[in-house]
Amino acid sequence: MIVRKTAAELEKMRRSGLLVFQILQKMKEIAVEGASTMDLEIAAEKMIADAGAKPAFKGYYVPAAGEAYRFVLCTSVNEEIVHGMPNPRRILKNGDIVSIDTGVKLDGYYGDSAVTVPIGEISEKTKKLIEVTRESLELAIDQVRAGRRLSDICGTVEEHVVSNGFSVVREYVGHGIGTQLHEEPQVPNYVDRRNENPRLKEGMVLAVEPMVNAGRPEAVVRKDHWTAVTKDGSNSAHFEHCIAVTENGPWVLTRP
Repeated sequence: MIVRKTAAELEKMRRSGLLVFQILQKMKEIAVEGASTMDLEIAAEKMIADAGAKPAFKGYYVPAAGEAYRFVLCTSVNEEIVHGMPNPRRILKNGDIVSIDTGVKLDGYYGDSAVTVPIGEISEKTKKLIEVTRESLELAIDQVRAGRRLSDICGTVEEHVVSNGFSVVREYVGHGIGTQLHEEPQVPNYVDRRNENPRLKEGMVLAVEPMVNAGRPEAVVRKDHWTAVTKDGSNSAHFEHCIAVTENGPWVLTRP
């Protein structure tokens, strides 16, 4: 069941979304050559606590992993697509890229967002990967309008990514969000004709998150049961925003 939010609920989600935005802005400052992914984790956890919020990811149980996640951030470097775990021994190096994904629960409502950050000088191909991924999200945001179909969002991402020579990850998708971190509907980054294709209505909130590989689309999970990586070892980029369907068009809750 897709839960539509009231205006008052959207305002609460807006506060959660802006906190996530502030955290990610700080993470972009900290994510420099020589920093560890655990440095980011420590700073983010303090920001969440200081704001009186709860982390969305820490303690989240995933049956496929067989345990609850232990961190407030997912920090996925280079070929890591999503769910990379912060580690004091994972030092960011010149030429790396790192996807930083986080979420919070504030006043009963969730916010969730992700950004991919370059470390030092990166290759031209990797610059294009990041830019195309970011662009695909912006194009998808414009589709989050009452009367459009879910496939309009999914197809927009897929078309932009594929036309630029990259591939979309199929194993991991976006989602509805509200009082739960993951709500209906699922939001793939490609048109999945096997799934329902609901019409968008005012009050829906979607977490749209293109995950784009420089090479092939296939993903595998490492032995840690969490970290998803590209099967061919190519780099992967990831951006995410929470967007509400309103009478005035798309409202991105996770940025000013």
